[in-house]
Amino acid sequence: MPDSANAILTGARRPGPARASGRATRVRGDGLLALVALAFILAQLLVVRPGMGLGWDETVYVSQVSAHAPAAFFSAPRARGVSLLVAPIASWSSSTALLRVYLALLSGLALYLALRVWRGMFPSRVLALAGALFASLWVTLFYGPQAMPNYWVAVGALVCAGCFLRARAHRDDHAALWGLVGGTALMAWMRPMDAVWAALPLLALAMWKRHWLPLAALLAGLVAGAAEWVIEAYVGYGGLLRRLSDGSAVQGGLGWHVAVADQLRSLGGRTLCRPCTGSMPNPVVTAWWYTLPLLALLGLLVARRGRRATPTLVALACAATAAFPYLFMIGYAAPRFLLPPYALLAIPVADALLHLVAAPGRRWRPLVVSLVALGLAGHLAVQYAVLAATVHRTTADRRAWDRTAAELHRLGVRPPCLLAGDEALPIAFYTGCGSAATAGPNANTTEAAIARTARRIPVACLTPANGTPPPYARAWPSHLVGHKRLYVAPTARKGTRASTARKGTRASTAQQGARARPSTSRRA
Repeated sequence: MPDSANAILTGARRPGPARASGRATRVRGDGLLALVALAFILAQLLVVRPGMGLGWDETVYVSQVSAHAPAAFFSAPRARGVSLLVAPIASWSSSTALLRVYLALLSGLALYLALRVWRGMFPSRVLALAGALFASLWVTLFYGPQAMPNYWVAVGALVCAGCFLRARAHRDDHAALWGLVGGTALMAWMRPMDAVWAALPLLALAMWKRHWLPLAALLAGLVAGAAEWVIEAYVGYGGLLRRLSDGSAVQGGLGWHVAVADQLRSLGGRTLCRPCTGSMPNPVVTAWWYTLPLLALLGLLVARRGRRATPTLVALACAATAAFPYLFMIGYAAPRFLLPPYALLAIPVADALLHLVAAPGRRWRPLVVSLVALGLAGHLAVQYAVLAATVHRTTADRRAWDRTAAELHRLGVRPPCLLAGDEALPIAFYTGCGSAATAGPNANTTEAAIARTARRIPVACLTPANGTPPPYARAWPSHLVGHKRLYVAPTARKGTRASTARKGTRASTAQQGARARPSTSRRA
């Protein structure tokens, strides 16, 4: 059974009106995809809003290239793809709003290009609906403009699978081979292990069918994207196996963990579900998650009739392997982990929905169309409600960090400075300080070293309002700010009186950067 891509490409070679008609169809299809991408960009800017401050993980990635604060501790699982992605803005500007706009524009363009790769394998209306379904998920809109890796793994997975199918069908399609290298490299650049899981079916199929050029492109992309991560493992983490082991420990120990229920709990707007306890969200919020696999299977049946079974099977297989580690190998959940599976599943789901609308006869079609439209409208309403609540809560949390940073500045904790204790890592970025931890996944120093540092530069230790400070900070003056107590080393006050003039310019820069309100997600 020939793939539809072959049939369309063969038909495109016909002379005369057929060729012109084919060009017009492609232009209309590209226009639909462009409209979806534009709507995605506008929704990010209007609903998520550029003013939302940077989150925990974002401050880690951005600090690696920002002049606003020292680079935060970079734990073993993290990769530097996000840092390089934001470098064109973060390397010279501390404006969070500018960074958000840049990432929103880039994410919309990336979605357009990723969907365009599949043109010819599915009708344009299917691809446009698939893009709209994926882009309208609250988790996609929330993380599209954020300095986080998961959306970019999703885009890379779409590009990778689509280019693989093109390269498999046409050996002389050099653009598809380069796209395959680029899509795979993008995934590995962002999260090397996610790239391996998402590409696993493609590697297996290429070896089974002896598609050597696509196999070489896949391997080249993995090597190119993961090279820096592997080299860094030997330079700074004690070797590749040690980095993998440390990364597993940071994530609570990878192994057999059934996290399906955890992922369901996170759908209510919990950006990190660790530990994942509490009741399930309202069934209205999780209904789409149960419907997703059913529609994907229906999409496979539709694809068999439409002579596009192979592209659909590839999308489903890559979605399954990309989802597997986050559903069955990790002991906690975050909704962003499943962005790559959602992107891949969107295509067969869109195919199924359009079939449901078009298949019934004249008698039943109005009823089916009404039901599908009602279901999609309810789905969009739920996604918007969850997104709005998540944005409101997250923005409030990050403004609290900003207020804490402002109070620290007032108390004399100004760059060069150091913060330790509860939520010290993100608040340090807001303050323009370095961060220190003596325990946990971000441990990078000792209590004795912090005490010595406090004799030279301003240091503060943060605890919950009723928390107990570590021994080195118990004699320091404390200040209650919101739900936190700040223990500030005497050096900070002395430094403020003695060198206000000398540090005036630096303090002004720190105050401006602190307004860039750096998810409370603590996972790499």
